[in-house]
Amino acid sequence: MDIARISQNLQDVEWRIAQAARRAGRSPEEITIVAVTKGLAAQAIEAALEAGIRHIGENRVQEAGGKIAHLSASGLRPTWHMVGHLQRNKVKTAVEIFDIIHSIDSLRLAQALSSHAQNTIPVLLQVNVSGEGTKSGFSIAGLPEAVAEITCLPNLAVKGLMTIAPLVSDPEEVRPIFRKLRELRDSLGLEHLSMGMTDDFEVAVEEGATMVRIGRAIFGERR
Repeated sequence: MDIARISQNLQDVEWRIAQAARRAGRSPEEITIVAVTKGLAAQAIEAALEAGIRHIGENRVQEAGGKIAHLSASGLRPTWHMVGHLQRNKVKTAVEIFDIIHSIDSLRLAQALSSHAQNTIPVLLQVNVSGEGTKSGFSIAGLPEAVAEITCLPNLAVKGLMTIAPLVSDPEEVRPIFRKLRELRDSLGLEHLSMGMTDDFEVAVEEGATMVRIGRAIFGERR
């Protein structure tokens, strides 16, 4: 993987985030870039770390495990984020290898994580803001009760909310979704908003994202 190209892409993303943050009267330092490395080899992650990335997002527990072991053996320890759908049969491994989990989409999953975690793990609750039948997550109506119940579970620290916006041609179309998630976060007194990907992260930043999950804009199209 070309370190120079990743570094240039990262600089471009950081510049775009900074511009979006300033348009919203925010500081760029409020936003964490989570580089999503699904389908990429460990060497690509090494290049990203050399370019300055400190947070890595993975979608699959099994794939992440091999990469984390490889990088740890080399003394590389970024912050690992689980950003994909998490199956309950993968929970035991997930709590051992990830530093934060973005995709808590049910009370049963939260309970499973709580029972397997040995230490407190930060989590974000996934909200299906758009109401799409193909997406996981808590409904808007059910979110307050879910937060109340999950907050009481041992070994979990509910830090914020996450959503996946619909794929659209114009990022402005998903602005209401990001805005709604921010309103929900504020009403619940939480800290983080994980929202925005390669195609819409600038709108997400303008609407309050504290974490953006970016793959293609940093690494290019997957082969």
